[in-house]
Amino acid sequence: MSERTGRSRVTRWGVPIAAVAVVAAAVGAGPVIAAVQGEPTLPTRTAQQLLADAARAGQSGGVKPMSGTVIQTASLGLPGLPDISGAGGSSPAALLAGSHELKVWYGGADRLRLALPGRMSETDLIVNGDQVWLWQSETNEATRIKGVDRGTESKHASALPSATTPQQAAQEVLSRAATDTVVSVSNTERVADRPAYQLVLAPKDSASLVKEVRLALDGETFVPLRVQVYAKSAAEPAFEVGFTSITFTPPAAENFTFTPPAGAKVTERNADEPGEQDQARQERQRKLEGDLKVVGQGWTSVAVLPFSVKDLGANAAQKADGEGEDATAVATALLGSAKQVSGPWGSGRVIQTKLLSALLTDDGRLLVGAVTPEKLQEAAARG
Repeated sequence: MSERTGRSRVTRWGVPIAAVAVVAAAVGAGPVIAAVQGEPTLPTRTAQQLLADAARAGQSGGVKPMSGTVIQTASLGLPGLPDISGAGGSSPAALLAGSHELKVWYGGADRLRLALPGRMSETDLIVNGDQVWLWQSETNEATRIKGVDRGTESKHASALPSATTPQQAAQEVLSRAATDTVVSVSNTERVADRPAYQLVLAPKDSASLVKEVRLALDGETFVPLRVQVYAKSAAEPAFEVGFTSITFTPPAAENFTFTPPAGAKVTERNADEPGEQDQARQERQRKLEGDLKVVGQGWTSVAVLPFSVKDLGANAAQKADGEGEDATAVATALLGSAKQVSGPWGSGRVIQTKLLSALLTDDGRLLVGAVTPEKLQEAAARG
């Protein structure tokens, strides 16, 4: 991983300025009515003011050193999911259900540590100046990334592809919010024992399966502390990622130092020479981006890409560390609950959870979105 890659994770600790502008346009110029009644613990601020504060906090040098623990919980209502947690529980497929923990230490632009604990293992990314380590306890392997160049865009893939922070989730949510969003704000929240503002974003379009998204911003630093996504007709969040504890003080220096333990397999790699797994991931990502189409926009956008049932086996063969097998097991379980549908667009099978719908057409397309099955079929007819 290059230093730029490590720092790209650091910049996600603030709400992106571009996303702020999109949401600000949705809010309008008038004051916002508080969504929660009670004794205010923070000064009253409009959504526009909060988003501007968050944008400043996300700029270079705006994020204070901090450390904390993040919990991600998913309850998507997936039918018949197999046990895919495995020893590490860190594959993307494993994060579709249950709760998962991420520990974070941020000491500045060049000092970052992320730890993803598993059931009997831990994966760590440690960035300390030009020293970048990836440690995987399950396989007792340590990889040192050398040749870091500040001015070179890294080709190295994300070291922790399944780790999600509230900042990353906030970025995704705000990128979807547009003029079809109702936005309100409250100033009486507490997250990780800190006073927080809460933005509530609710889609106007009834075709969206999202009831609302609640985004909590720290009352002092305006760093995103928690993101909760609520599906319609559900009392609990279908997806939630947030800090359970956070401290805005510089972490101790030893958190950013790493020495491979005795007996560990140690390898070195240049920042511009990704490993085999990274190369495979990058190739799949390039192919996906080349084939992917998006129908619609905002909350009701639908992703469309070429796909068929036989692709599952091919994908499993390309992926390592059980990730492909996990994904195939999940897909097989979901297909077992699929319903046959047809229309002017053709025929296929549709799957609906609390928050997502997927349509696998018989002519080889996969359509996915946080929308009703009817909206998927409408998108299938459009292309």
